[in-house]
Amino acid sequence: MNKILYIFLFCCMAAWAQPERVEPPFWYAGMQNPELQVMFYGKDIAKYTPTVSNGIVIKNVVKTENPNYVFITIDTKDIPASDFVFTFKDKNKAAFTQKYTLRQRKEGSALREGFDSSDLIYLIMPDRFANGNPANDNIKGMGDNANRNEPFGRHGGDIQGIINNLDYIEQLGATALWSTPLCEDRHNRGSYHGYAQTDVYKIDPRYGTNEDYLRLSQELKKRDMKLILDYVTNHWGSEHWMYKDLPTYDWVHQFPGYAQSNYRMTTQFDPNASDVDAKYCMDGWFVSDMPDLNQSNPLVLNYLTQNAIWWIEYADLDGFRVDTYSYNDKEGIAKWTKAIMDEYPHFNIVGEVWMHDQAQMAYWQKDSKIAAIQSYNSYLPSVMDFTLHDALGGVFNENNAGWDTGIQKVYDNFTNDFLYPDINNILVFAENHDTGRFNEIYKNDFNKYKMAMALLATVRGIPQIYYGTEIGMAGDKGKGDGDIRRDFPGGWQGDKNNAFTQGGRTAEQQKWFEFSSKLFNWRKGKEVIHTGKTTHYLPYNNVYVYFRHNDKETVMVAINNSDKEQAIDTARYRQNVKGYTKGKNVIEGNVTDITKQITLQPKSVIILELQ
Repeated sequence: MNKILYIFLFCCMAAWAQPERVEPPFWYAGMQNPELQVMFYGKDIAKYTPTVSNGIVIKNVVKTENPNYVFITIDTKDIPASDFVFTFKDKNKAAFTQKYTLRQRKEGSALREGFDSSDLIYLIMPDRFANGNPANDNIKGMGDNANRNEPFGRHGGDIQGIINNLDYIEQLGATALWSTPLCEDRHNRGSYHGYAQTDVYKIDPRYGTNEDYLRLSQELKKRDMKLILDYVTNHWGSEHWMYKDLPTYDWVHQFPGYAQSNYRMTTQFDPNASDVDAKYCMDGWFVSDMPDLNQSNPLVLNYLTQNAIWWIEYADLDGFRVDTYSYNDKEGIAKWTKAIMDEYPHFNIVGEVWMHDQAQMAYWQKDSKIAAIQSYNSYLPSVMDFTLHDALGGVFNENNAGWDTGIQKVYDNFTNDFLYPDINNILVFAENHDTGRFNEIYKNDFNKYKMAMALLATVRGIPQIYYGTEIGMAGDKGKGDGDIRRDFPGGWQGDKNNAFTQGGRTAEQQKWFEFSSKLFNWRKGKEVIHTGKTTHYLPYNNVYVYFRHNDKETVMVAINNSDKEQAIDTARYRQNVKGYTKGKNVIEGNVTDITKQITLQPKSVIILELQ
């Protein structure tokens, strides 16, 4: 009787004393790095002594100044996918247990192929794309309820809305999907953008569930499409559960408390920079409600690394876009990136390095000879071509070319390609969720849109487009970020216009979509565009001509950025024209004689497959 009572009391105690959180919540067998650090969080949990079953070796136990945390490192080498048990003892008596699982990895997981120059990335803000499940618009206890009349509020878009419209994205010609962050964000206002995350192991319930995100990945794979997760290493939101009870004082950068970043990323490599300026770039908070994470703290760095790997395995990801990459602790972010790429050597990570000088951006790409001067390597495979973005933001309004104006700006951007260690692995774009909208800048001028998209589709690198641009969506950055993040028409029940279907699109929307779809679907099968060499020619009369070529094929692109008709003499381009006599127009389908002259209409572009 006493034995039965003891067992009953022990079971009750164990159930009552379970940790509030265990992270990662599970892990995977057969990882290249067999060491796993499991964080346990609960009231005074550090007072217990941990053991683990199945002959698994505990390599290290870290207890911090906060008794509510314990970090236990175990060796999973040669441990098969299985369940095992952590036992927490108090004076050699078991106080409670915690089951833990090593799952089986997907076959070939370590060799997964990331996104690359054969892809077209479609960027969406999920809250503004489509509302597939109105039942999750408002969640009790979350705040920031849906209100489509509030530009800076939640509108109700979700993961189901994305899944419902994958056919549309595929028809456009996109092969990879980048969504802004989907993890939980508990802020009372502005939580829709997701960059102030409050639980990095949980999808925000207003978007759906972790299982819904996995289902999105699976649906993309059925279409041979890729999924890119927007990862934030630099900061969390001030409502993050861990920020409410920090494991260590230096888990975030303290001044003490908040201090604003100076945003001067040049201090990361400027040999003349003062220590205080470099500190306020790396350690300053991005904004006051986004505590700056301290990647120089080994516990923080390992937590972020394991979380990133967990999402890759769990959601079968194909890449990361890393927010504010160059604001991180420089050495810490390099270790984070290298750890992921060591685990997945063919994965891809593109970092947001929002700078305006090619040498400064190239500094951050893996194996940069510029960074090597300072004995630094970020190990980051890809960066974003912000200087091309800068040029595209005004060049098509410049009808006359000068030494450094007009289409010359685009030419000049590519003259610096030698600075990048891997020029095919940089992201090219005309806009994103933080910039002015292309169609607003150019007042929905279709000819200027065609020139920009044709250029993005045919230059080196990985093209990315922002949702809705392909149907003419605009938005005024001057009115706030909410206006450049408008709802996609047709994403909500009752929308008068459903641009997701041909029958629902207006004639103007259909014109834009038809051009975009033809262009980007053509690009899918063009190895010469994905990996071919580039030869370009100095612009004359605001006309820019370049060729993409390999041993099998040559594509000629001519952009007339002037407001007058221009005739170009193809003899000037004999280096690339060679013995070709005609070119098939990719968009129009007609054949053009290239033996003498080609006439270009004002503000126009032609793409020719030479024959």
